[in-house]
Amino acid sequence: MLTSRLPGRVEPYKLAAQAEHLEGLVALADMSRLTEEVGAQQGDASAWLEFAIDAQGRRVIRGRLEADLQLPCRRCLEPMAQHVTSDFLLGLVSSDDLAADLPSTHEPVLVENEQLDLLGVVEDELILSLPQVVYHDESECPVSRDQLSSGADAEVSEAPSGSPFDVLKRLKGNTDT
Repeated sequence: MLTSRLPGRVEPYKLAAQAEHLEGLVALADMSRLTEEVGAQQGDASAWLEFAIDAQGRRVIRGRLEADLQLPCRRCLEPMAQHVTSDFLLGLVSSDDLAADLPSTHEPVLVENEQLDLLGVVEDELILSLPQVVYHDESECPVSRDQLSSGADAEVSEAPSGSPFDVLKRLKGNTDT
């Protein structure tokens, strides 16, 4: 069980040269962009990070991230528990030009002045791993499927629709088919 906190900033090139491994916790309440996205969170995210130099000489971070979040249900907007995990491979770069040279398997991470905002990287990865849509089970959600439909708009037309080109034919004045 992890109990230590990840440092806020690190020198990633030194860590990669020494093949360092960091693991620790990050407070979810400190993640302002995550809060903007899905609401205030409590607890911690667990992160495991391996700094290395790959066979092509690129400095990389291989990582895994796990967190238990309370995400809003898209039907009722009530929070629901969701376990989020992310496995990632980051390529350390010092400019956008170098980021373009990374293979598609690597996500670029910009290192400025030999320093990396590690907590920002963890927050980015957590946000990227959020599920697109979250719903309660229909049996557990206070909003039923019937409450979501709205009268006439919900009814499906029985009449087959005409050709989408009929409008163009009428505009051109050519009505024979």
